[in-house]
Parts: sequence; structure tokens; C-alpha cells
Amino acid sequence: MVQLDEFERLAAQVSNWGRWGTGDQRGTLNFITPAVVARSAAAVVTGEVFSLGMDLSPAGPQTGIVAGRINPLRTMLAINKPIRPAGDSPAYSDDIVTMPIQGATHWDALSHMSRGGVLYNGIPADVIGADGAAKLGIDAAGVIFSRGVLLDVARHEHVDKLPNRYEISNQVLREVEAAQGTPVREGDIVLIRTGACGAFLRGDRAGYRADPSGLVYDAPLFFSERSVAAVAIDNMPAELRSPDPSAVDLPVHVLCLIMMGLPLGENWVLEGLAEACDRDRRYSFLLSATPERFLYSTGGMVNPVAVR
Repeated sequence: MVQLDEFERLAAQVSNWGRWGTGDQRGTLNFITPAVVARSAAAVVTGEVFSLGMDLSPAGPQTGIVAGRINPLRTMLAINKPIRPAGDSPAYSDDIVTMPIQGATHWDALSHMSRGGVLYNGIPADVIGADGAAKLGIDAAGVIFSRGVLLDVARHEHVDKLPNRYEISNQVLREVEAAQGTPVREGDIVLIRTGACGAFLRGDRAGYRADPSGLVYDAPLFFSERSVAAVAIDNMPAELRSPDPSAVDLPVHVLCLIMMGLPLGENWVLEGLAEACDRDRRYSFLLSATPERFLYSTGGMVNPVAVR
């Protein structure tokens, strides 16, 4: 829980407005320079590959908490339909999908959240209309490819899943980073494991959105101090929401997306990667996480791939 005066102090401390120019739309992804990408290749040692995306199906994580967000629906447009009406014609099958962009594993674009009528870098929120986000859409992110670092908070606490409303603070992130022995560097993408997605995959669908653990208001200081490029977590909505109506709502989203220009990922599947990292105590890897280029979208679907 954070009150307005403390929040405004944090906002000024982590702000990147104007850092890369008044027209910048990529935010902290600017930390991923060609030199950072070249250096990231050293994180590949064994060649193990992990997909970090959820299956897209009606059994997804959406339970109605966010109005209008449904789980993916896939239906058939054609089933073994002959291309020509007669003769030995080849046939084809086609599908169509209906789903919200933030329905499963995704990035929040910098246009996803506004406060006081403005978005990241002071861009007016009215750039978002019925046609989508004319600025700060997910297409502005470009390629997301860098070194990833897993901060396995659940394993640090010796649990499969963090307790409900466990607070992942700046101090907790520091402690996990130190215990794992892999310092987060400029341009890294930080992945945070709570164990929530693992529980979901084991069948606890109802509990996935029921008061989960999450980041708290000072966690963005950790990302700011280390010049992190992006952050993703294995739950939704990534942060704890305060029941106190006087507290600032969704402070982590506001500080990351609006003040820092730092993309947030949610619903990432980290179980297999976490087991591998724990096995050899090596918590860095090469991460490919470029979102689908839906123009003017406030988020981006992604099937991230980690290579160790």
C-alpha cells in the first residue's frame, strides 16, 4: 500500500520521460543495444530450450474478473474442403481465433495504462481511440531479444507457490538476486516466479486470480536501479492491489508502464525453466520475446523462448 505523497516521490525517482527524446515510444527497451544482444549470447551453455507461453484454449486463465476478457476460442472455417469442386483436388482446412490480446501470455504495451490523461513520456492518452493506440502500441516495441534472468522468489521461500498476498518488494528482489548469485545487468529482461502459473497448470484454475502474491509499489526501484529492459511474471495482474481506497491503485503498473516506459509481461510459464536453473544454479539465459505485431494494440501476445 502506498499513499499519494510517497508514490509521487517514487514516480519522480524512476521517471524516464525525455531520457531517449520527447518522441520516444520504446522506453526501457532502449537499454537493449547491439552490444547487449551480442553479450547475451554467452548465456547459452547447454542449448536447452524452453517455451514460456501458455496453451491457447478455452481452459485459459480468464475467469471473468476483467470484463470482456475471455479465453481463446478457436473454430473452423473449413474442414478438408476441396479447392476444386471435382477431380482429385487437394483439400484444405482453416481456423479462426477470437481472443483478447491480454488473454494468455502477453506483454502490456506502454499504451495499456494512463494516469491523469497521459501515457509514457507525457504522450496524451487521447492518442488511444476506437482504432487503437496511434502511439505507444505494441508495434512500437519492435524486437525484444536479450539476456533473461530468472528471480525465483517461490523457490527462495522453499514453497511451490507463494502465499496469497505475499509482497514481492524491492528488498525481496534484492535478496533473491544475491542468493542466486546472478547480478541483473543493464538491458536484461527479468522474469519473476511466484509459482502461481505452476499451480494453475496443475489444475488450480479458480485460485489463479484469487488474491495472488505480487509486486508491491517499491519493486520498480529494483528495475530502475539496474536499468532493466522489461519484466515478466507468472501470474496476473502482476502486483498486489490494496483494499484501502485512499491508496494509489495499481502503482506498479503506473510506475513501470507510464513513468519508466518498462513493458510488463503476465501469465508466463516459468516452471520448466525454473527447474533447470535450480539444477545447475545458472539463472541467466538468452530470451526471445518479440510480441506479435498487431498494429495499434495496447498489448501483445507472445510465446517467449528461453535458451540456456
